[in-house]
Amino acid sequence: MNSPRAHSRGFGSIAILVVLVMLAALAAAIVRLSSSAQASSALDTLGTRADQAARAGVEWGLYQALKGSWTTCSATSQTLDLRADLGMMATVTCSSTAYNEGETSPGVAKVVRVYTIDATGCNSSTCPDNARAVQSGYVERRRQIQATN
Repeated sequence: MNSPRAHSRGFGSIAILVVLVMLAALAAAIVRLSSSAQASSALDTLGTRADQAARAGVEWGLYQALKGSWTTCSATSQTLDLRADLGMMATVTCSSTAYNEGETSPGVAKVVRVYTIDATGCNSSTCPDNARAVQSGYVERRRQIQATN
């Protein structure tokens, strides 16, 4: 006759196999979670750099409009190469509109110019880059301000 002990001999190896499969699945899940977290962190860093490039572009454009060569600022655009500092490019555009805001003295109109500075920072050679926008790893940030003289 077979003893009960003879039937339970293979049970230990099955239990070990189940535990090993569960540990392998857990390890695969951890590796996948870790790699997606690293990719997300890298995109966050690129997004912050693109935002800083757009902010620098706005400040530069505002200086050009108020103190520099863009005094009329009619659909003016320029690309700033910030790759040495941020690894990003920034495209800055400027437009302005003149408004009469009453009179400075009787019969003399007071003209106020409203400037709209729009800056787009991205990690491509041209901003915005619609061709790369659908690719993985492309980031773009845009800032827009309005100022008067």
